[in-house]
Amino acid sequence: METFESLVRAEFTPENTYLNTASNALLPARTVAALDAAARLRAAGRPLDPLFADVEACRAAYARLAGVPVERVAAGATVALYSSLVAASLPPGAEVLTADDDFTSVLNPFHARGDLKVRAVPLEGLADAVRPGTALVAVSAAQSADGRIADLPALREAARSHGARTYVDFSQAAGWLPVEADAYDYSVTITFKWLLGPHGAAFLVVPEDFGDLVPVQAGWVAGEDPWASCYGPVVELAHSARRFDASPALFSYAGLRASLGLLEEIGVDAVRAHDLALADRFRAGLATLGHEPVPAPGSPIVSVPGLGRTQPELSAAGIQVSNRAGNLRASFHLYNTAADVDRLLDALSG
Repeated sequence: METFESLVRAEFTPENTYLNTASNALLPARTVAALDAAARLRAAGRPLDPLFADVEACRAAYARLAGVPVERVAAGATVALYSSLVAASLPPGAEVLTADDDFTSVLNPFHARGDLKVRAVPLEGLADAVRPGTALVAVSAAQSADGRIADLPALREAARSHGARTYVDFSQAAGWLPVEADAYDYSVTITFKWLLGPHGAAFLVVPEDFGDLVPVQAGWVAGEDPWASCYGPVVELAHSARRFDASPALFSYAGLRASLGLLEEIGVDAVRAHDLALADRFRAGLATLGHEPVPAPGSPIVSVPGLGRTQPELSAAGIQVSNRAGNLRASFHLYNTAADVDRLLDALSG
């Protein structure tokens, strides 16, 4: 029986100390092989049916991860696309409550409308800021910049008590944090971070009745019979969330199918325990060096004020982290080890 360690060792062979999953993840070996096979299939001129089957397999895998029926999952490419879809559903003058400095793809489509009232508050006060007249609360489950985790249960209850809808971005959470998509009206994630996939794939989860969403982006893939919807207006939209699909980047989904398979083999709970143990080891080491990270308990993303300037020299030394607004951001995932943490701490102590 394969263990966590043996599975990871077989899939990942980084050439450096990679602590930057919050930007993008390493690709498993099986994913690289699937991408190669997909490219060769197309180069050979063979039918692309297997690649379209990969899209449906990925949709089903994400539905299992998110705990919802597959009929409620749409497949697309970006968070911004689906944020735009949610923004388009709101009436003029509607209030959208957001967190200060959340990720742009979550926020900007609501600002771009020009006729919505977008109100931003500190993340910690988001639930308390929901009020009568708030139409939608939009927030990332885990903040990209520093890993802080939103109090989603409190937000859900506050939104429910005021009749507001909720839109949650799980891009920095899906893969290590339970998603529980059924608890929110709409949720979204890209897949090239903690889900270990290539760029170019994203999922939207919608209510069973689709909420207030109108498929303004609908193309041929949004038809109940896509291949009969290639010309002229779509006569019959898909009866499922597939009506919100965007034409898929087939290679991305071919690779993603392999990545999601690996995560299912290992299990999100095991990944979470591993990731958080490493993040806590890093936080403890920072304390001994006299550094205090941004408080983000229970998150595998650690942001250290004032140390962002060290990113270029760390990169030159083979340690990959990010500089976010002057903060050093390190993020720990299943392919990282205690030795990776200690190497970063040693570099910061020098």
